[in-house]
Amino acid sequence: MFQNLDPARMQACVAHRWSPGIGDPTLAGWLTVVAYALCCLLAWRVVGRLGRGRARLFWVLVMLAMGFLAVNKQLDLQSLLTSVARCVAQAQGWYAERRTTQKEFIEGLVAAIVVALLLALYLMRRHLRQNGLAILGLVLVGGFVAIRAVSFHHFDSFLKGQFHSVRFNVILENSGLVLIALNALFLLRNRPGR
Repeated sequence: MFQNLDPARMQACVAHRWSPGIGDPTLAGWLTVVAYALCCLLAWRVVGRLGRGRARLFWVLVMLAMGFLAVNKQLDLQSLLTSVARCVAQAQGWYAERRTTQKEFIEGLVAAIVVALLLALYLMRRHLRQNGLAILGLVLVGGFVAIRAVSFHHFDSFLKGQFHSVRFNVILENSGLVLIALNALFLLRNRPGR
């Protein structure tokens, strides 16, 4: 896919389409970044309390995911990925047929999210009572990420709707983060075992 690409032309193309900056400079955007960072910190604290085993691995993965999503929330890395893909498609002459590649990428992303969540459920089946809120929170956050990636117009319209002047996308994304944080606080308060 990346054969016969001039690195200087690709860099210029991507720089023309994307530049680092704050992706969501609103109060809600910053509060969501803080929520991701808080979940990352709480997960790190849970990891420190757990012995070896699946529960510890689960919380390490939660910590890494929350850290990445905190950074991504404001750097808008998915827009960088989109810019790189457009530049590659134009340079290789298949930009007009990009819809097939977009569809396959979105299907792959949604499948990866579903597989990761099902795997988490399977691996944590003996620990669901202690970690069920976090798994449900990951389902909500994963669902939000999938909806944003797919970007169907009727879902986008729903996400732009409001409840008491708070947009549904903020409610959906942060509901998952609240569940993850509550689960972590529960585990920290109750000194989880192995």
